Amino acid sequence: MKPNNLTSLNSSSMKNIIATTLAPKAIGPYSQAVEVNGMLFISGQIPIDPATSKVIEGDIKEQTEQVMKNIAAILDAAGYTFQDVVKSTCLLSDMNNFAAMNEVYGKYYSVDAPARAAYGVVKLPLGVLIEIETIAVKAK
Repeated sequence: MKPNNLTSLNSSSMKNIIATTLAPKAIGPYSQAVEVNGMLFISGQIPIDPATSKVIEGDIKEQTEQVMKNIAAILDAAGYTFQDVVKSTCLLSDMNNFAAMNEVYGKYYSVDAPARAAYGVVKLPLGVLIEIETIAVKAK
């Protein structure tokens, strides 16, 4: 049974589209997450407060915290946890923010951290400092 905060779950034989009001709604032609065969693919999350639909102001730590909250909401809506995460990709507008981002990120993965890649990029949507995409797998 899916949590009550799940606003849409479109089933087909191949995939489930996951959407929750507790994370920012998609701002383009993509889904918050897609579940296929026990695997959850979460689109890149940026530091948007779902209550206001605005980018939170703040430094890399504050923005990373909001991103992780958004990921947590989507994981929960799909019936997953951070323990199910197997891969993250972190995009940073400035690699000088890596250590501070890593400090916040590490709070969510203190045991059995997922595989991860981190890249410095020229620009991120809406001028944010960070974006993280996530893949989770349900053990059968």
